[in-house]
Amino acid sequence: MARTVRGVRCGQMGRVDSSQPSRSTDVYKKWRSTIDQHEGGLDKFSRGYDHFGLHQLNNGDIRYREWAPNATSAALTGDFNGWNREANQMTKDSFGVWECVVPAVAGKPAIPHNSKIKISMTTPSGERIERLPAWAKRVVQDVKVSPIYDAVFWNPPKADKYTFKNRKPKAPKAVKVYEAHVGISTPEPKIGSYREFTRDVLPRIADLGYNTIQLMAIMEHAYYASFGYQITSFFAISSRYGTPEELKELIDTAHGLGLTVLLDVVHSHASKNVADGLNQFDGSDHQYFHGGAKGQHELWDSRLFNYGHHEVLRFLLSNLRFYLEEYQFDGFRFDGVTSMLYTHHGIGTGFSGGYHEYFGANVDEEAVVYLMLANTMLHELYPECISIAEDVSGMPALCRTVADGGLGFDYRLAMAIPDMWIKLLKDGPGDEAWDLGNICFTLTNRRWREKTIAYAESHDQALVGDKTLAFWLMDKEMYTNMSDLTERTPVIDRGLALHKMIRLITHALGGEGYLNFEGNEFGHPEWLDFPRVGNGESYQYARRQFNLIGDDLLRYKYLYAFDRAMNRTETEYGWLSADQAYISLKNESDKVVVFERGNLLWVFNFHPTQSFTDYRVGTDWAGEYRVVLSSDDKEFGGHANIDKAVKHFTTPMEWNGRKNFMQLYLPSRTVQVLAH
Repeated sequence: MARTVRGVRCGQMGRVDSSQPSRSTDVYKKWRSTIDQHEGGLDKFSRGYDHFGLHQLNNGDIRYREWAPNATSAALTGDFNGWNREANQMTKDSFGVWECVVPAVAGKPAIPHNSKIKISMTTPSGERIERLPAWAKRVVQDVKVSPIYDAVFWNPPKADKYTFKNRKPKAPKAVKVYEAHVGISTPEPKIGSYREFTRDVLPRIADLGYNTIQLMAIMEHAYYASFGYQITSFFAISSRYGTPEELKELIDTAHGLGLTVLLDVVHSHASKNVADGLNQFDGSDHQYFHGGAKGQHELWDSRLFNYGHHEVLRFLLSNLRFYLEEYQFDGFRFDGVTSMLYTHHGIGTGFSGGYHEYFGANVDEEAVVYLMLANTMLHELYPECISIAEDVSGMPALCRTVADGGLGFDYRLAMAIPDMWIKLLKDGPGDEAWDLGNICFTLTNRRWREKTIAYAESHDQALVGDKTLAFWLMDKEMYTNMSDLTERTPVIDRGLALHKMIRLITHALGGEGYLNFEGNEFGHPEWLDFPRVGNGESYQYARRQFNLIGDDLLRYKYLYAFDRAMNRTETEYGWLSADQAYISLKNESDKVVVFERGNLLWVFNFHPTQSFTDYRVGTDWAGEYRVVLSSDDKEFGGHANIDKAVKHFTTPMEWNGRKNFMQLYLPSRTVQVLAH
């Protein structure tokens, strides 16, 4: 999702001289005490989906519960009772929870599977309102009839329910994330399906060497072009791609391939839709959300949750738990964390790194505590669970444990890195004048002992209004010169070389994890634009053209092969889980960067024209080296000027602060990685 701010991030974290972390910890402890005392602990509290919504009982009866404190009457209506508001009246308890039981008919459920349902309520003013159940597990849309979604009772016969077959993989030491959107994962101009993704895309992800999938736009959103960021039904998965059982098969198949599956979860805000969303659910503007202006996100035109409310905490924590239990997801990428952390939501705000920005009056303590509770619940109940924060601000201790006074995330996204690359390619200077010191600083500037996921580009950079790296590098010739039958022009040669080098130096230096948005691995030639009024509801750009890498005449195959080799080399040598790199050389005139990480020696020559013979590079490790990855290989679209059969030996003499040196041939615009 396009973010609201871009600011200075990170810096090395020392002791935080502020009382705010301790205040948040105190509030967190009070909430835990309250939940333990009144709800039987986080385990029971986070199983709200077992209590609320529609459930078939052992005798065939169906029980329905809904929290709607402002309503003065409520009834369950639907196809099953002819939409009769009087037939199934509900009773209200002292906590504002409505309940009714629909008796079985001849031992069979009175509400058939897949039949439409609503809750009909009256407000204190006497207004009649009808809403989709907030805990509905299935909502569907018939665009021929209405753009508004309908809730249905998802209760398939036992024989039709999907049974998981594969064990969940253990959390990887370091995540290599393939960010994917099911709907666009087809070359055809249409909405892709769960089944197509399972059949066509999962094997590709595994082949590329990624160990983790981040599925986007899964939680139901009424507007497809919102990219899944305007959630209407939090417990329903998007019906436009298929059924719940088909998503379960997708996740189970991914597990069988050894892939961890994360859900892109949106708890930072919610759609303003009333007819098929949570907004004004019981007729008030302050049930799930803050009332008045505090509950409105002015930039996103959406509603903001009241994280300090008992039932809102139950709803959101249960929402996380539901996806882990029902669909067997392995964790979450939390969207819009910056908006949650601050009362200004990051709007029009830059971050300089001063602690007053992170622990002052602008911090939303209730949201901070919610995230602490969420991560505590996830990691206590699911030790292998992974949680990732999308935070642009660089909040200190975001990825430290709650016991340490942190928020408990496992990883944070390195959002400064793609900004840097896009700025360099968009605004210059040209790569002949790149500041390698600043590039290396940005890549390594992260908080101590807080894991970071690096990426050169994500879905943000693929959207219309921006361009992918490949487009910035080669857009003038991507439609004319990406065939091996055409001339290898300077634009294409530069684009292929820098695309590989940018991604590998980001992979190697940028963090303890890596992320790629689908299609970018092979330099997808077009931006991403969902069907909307402004483009005539076209699907032309709401797709990924995987067919391009299947055409052996096109040069996209070279970038795909390099991405595959890059990930598989990491799997072998494990640099993402190694200590941060030691950079021994940043030569601004030669445009050469040399560093050691993961028992590998990395040598980048960014110079656009100058190759170097017998170039001295330092290393602390004495002995024999061989090249295990070279961007100059023919199979990667290179010129094969680096001979990988040659063995290299060190000389014991200090060079660039290292104990030994060796001499290498460095062709221009190439990177070579040597194993000791």
